[in-house]
Amino acid sequence: MPAGHGLRSRTRDLFSRAFRKKGYIPLSTYLKTYRIGDYVDVKVNGAVHKGMPHKFYHGRTGKVWNVTKRAIGVEINKQVGNRIIRKRIHVRIEHVQPSRCEEEFKHRKIQNDKLKGEAKARGEKISTKRQPLGPKPGFMVEGATLETVTPIPYDVVNDLKGGY
Repeated sequence: MPAGHGLRSRTRDLFSRAFRKKGYIPLSTYLKTYRIGDYVDVKVNGAVHKGMPHKFYHGRTGKVWNVTKRAIGVEINKQVGNRIIRKRIHVRIEHVQPSRCEEEFKHRKIQNDKLKGEAKARGEKISTKRQPLGPKPGFMVEGATLETVTPIPYDVVNDLKGGY
């Protein structure tokens, strides 16, 4: 008989709990506050069958568009054919976690505002653009002795005979 194509087919490892993370679900999962517009990562918890999203959405990042008592609505991009559709799904809070995708951006924004304030106080303009790292600076190799290496002439006749 051929293998089925059910909702949870091929999810043996995908939905399995992490090493040393099996057992009861921590209370902090239920105490997190999600607001509309927050970014969340869909990470299916195999121990909770209710409100479980389809395996396609596991590991995807989406934006919260609706908040209910036990679940949140997440808007996720999905490629269908040659277009990308924004899919809206409801997922229980056991299967989502706050995303860190904006963490660096928010930190950079705070740093830039701080730098701009300091520059304004000094009366100068600064660039907040990130610059790529340039080439490494040169250095002198100390304590190295020079040695001339000369190649040994290759003997074709003896090589054909099988060596010396």
